[in-house]
Amino acid sequence: MQTYFSAVTILLLAFTLAVIYFLFAAYREEDFQQRQKDKIYITLRFLSEFQDIDNTILEKLGKTDVDQMYDEKLLIFDANKKLVYSSIDDTPIDYSAKILETLSENKNWYEGKDNLYDVVGVYLKKGNASYYGISKAYDTYGYTKLNFLKYILLATFIFISIVVILVVNYVSKKVSFPLVEMTKKISNFNLDSNIDFSTTDSSIAEVSVLKQQFEEMTNRLHQSFAFQKNAVQHISHELKTPIAILVSNFEQMEKEQNVTSLQKLIQEQKDNTKKLSEIISVLLEISKSESNQKRAITKFRIDDLIYDTIADLNLLYPDFVFAVEYVAIEGENVLNLEANQNLIKLMLTNLMVNAVKYASESKANISISTSNENELALTFSNKGNSLTEGEQKVMFQHYFRGKNSNKASGLGLGLFFVYKIMQLHKGKIEYQFIENQTNIFTIKLPLS
Repeated sequence: MQTYFSAVTILLLAFTLAVIYFLFAAYREEDFQQRQKDKIYITLRFLSEFQDIDNTILEKLGKTDVDQMYDEKLLIFDANKKLVYSSIDDTPIDYSAKILETLSENKNWYEGKDNLYDVVGVYLKKGNASYYGISKAYDTYGYTKLNFLKYILLATFIFISIVVILVVNYVSKKVSFPLVEMTKKISNFNLDSNIDFSTTDSSIAEVSVLKQQFEEMTNRLHQSFAFQKNAVQHISHELKTPIAILVSNFEQMEKEQNVTSLQKLIQEQKDNTKKLSEIISVLLEISKSESNQKRAITKFRIDDLIYDTIADLNLLYPDFVFAVEYVAIEGENVLNLEANQNLIKLMLTNLMVNAVKYASESKANISISTSNENELALTFSNKGNSLTEGEQKVMFQHYFRGKNSNKASGLGLGLFFVYKIMQLHKGKIEYQFIENQTNIFTIKLPLS
């Protein structure tokens, strides 16, 4: 890339300087030929106004004016194309007859080149008399300036070319070095640890943006891999027990003769199978989101979903009461969410099941409010034992179970799933315990 940029820049520079040179050369030629034309007009004016002027006077005039042009030859002809005046210079004009043939009333101007000499022919009619003038001269001063300009432009071209090459090499190294460094780090990327880009020079804006994108990408990869790794290790270990229970129940069901006991075993099988199905569903949805696959987003009312979840849980816990309260709700539109309805329902289910399992009384409160114009808040509160300060710090991690869950069944994935679902929906979850032994979980979801 740096070679292409340098080559293009130098070619454009060469083209620009060449244009400057040729424009000045054209200007020099035009200016000098105009001076030749003026010289011919002056001489012809003298001839037309003073018919019998002495050639000596014209030669004197040539000495004071025309001879300022070195290597110049001036020829003046009358109407019959007879030579009436010739300057004293020895510069030959062997083709004067051809030039005279081209000049007439219709074409009174001729310009030409003879190597480095400029040749000008003029036809002038003054009164009843007609004259022809031919000038051939070498522009010493003009060519001196042109050569000087050529050397200046050549030196400028060499200097700027060197500067361009040095600057491009410097900039390319400054840009390519951090890119090469990042490439090496990425090529040695280990999914077990994050890549440290802190030592990479990011003083250039483009490199800084690229570095930030790489950091975000590798962090997402690391998080996704860490989650999958932990999920595979821990879930495979934790699911051994419920799967073993399922197998054991099937074995007991094969041997069981009592209908009542058989129905109880079947109900336990249904409950355990449902728990496993919910865990697998949540893991699939979270994995799909973390791998940037498109999730199903729908628009629904959050209170309708809450009541549906309560209805499902009443079948399992008919004696437990969920009291729903609306606080500062202005209009029904604030209850509408655009999110993955399955994940939100799983989140509500986990929080409500926790309220059932860890409540000291058969009641929990659910409050729906708007904390601001763009945010919906859901508060789940129930009486019961609190988590310790140490437990609160790790309560949203994999397989966390507090001391208050000793007698409750579960895998310790509920709050972790809630936390991950909140992350996917750009929401927040907070825990609070107040003095009257009330546990409060607050969910905040963006309305748009």
